[in-house]
Amino acid sequence: NLVVQPGEIVAILGPSGSGKSTLLEMVAGLEPPDGGSVYFGGQNITAMPPERRGFALMFQDFALFPHLDVQDNVAFGLVEQGMRRALARAQACDTLGRFGMGAFANQRVVQLSGGEQQRVALARALITQPRVLLLDEPFSALDTEMRLQLRSEFCHRIAEHHMATLLVTHDEAEARAMATRGFML
Repeated sequence: NLVVQPGEIVAILGPSGSGKSTLLEMVAGLEPPDGGSVYFGGQNITAMPPERRGFALMFQDFALFPHLDVQDNVAFGLVEQGMRRALARAQACDTLGRFGMGAFANQRVVQLSGGEQQRVALARALITQPRVLLLDEPFSALDTEMRLQLRSEFCHRIAEHHMATLLVTHDEAEARAMATRGFML
């Protein structure tokens, strides 16, 4: 059993191939569990489709849309939820400003550095105000300096939004720096 409280970051550690990413996919609803159940707020959500869970999953490769500019990448989730595109873009610009990325709103994501892309991915994940944030090796593609900077930024944003967060990593230092608790697979 694993319980993650609002505002808490719980790390799942283990070597490659140990099932860390599969666990996140089951929580997100992308992969059905072979056994057991997924609960949120006391409700069994195992059969609930991913789009109804209200969870945000950030992959290690950022999963940004290369054909969209930064602003539209961040606004994407709001548009998918039915918000008018103009309002979604305005909220995206506001969010990008809070992430120090306002000047990049009209750039293509492929023109950004790895750290900038990671900030865009986090802004996109948080703008929809997810109930749970699922992070799959979010800093593995970054250099050490950028990794340290973004760890701190992520912790600040997660606390600010008071959301339950499950962090999957093979990096014990990363787990110790970010999480309140950790588990080994």
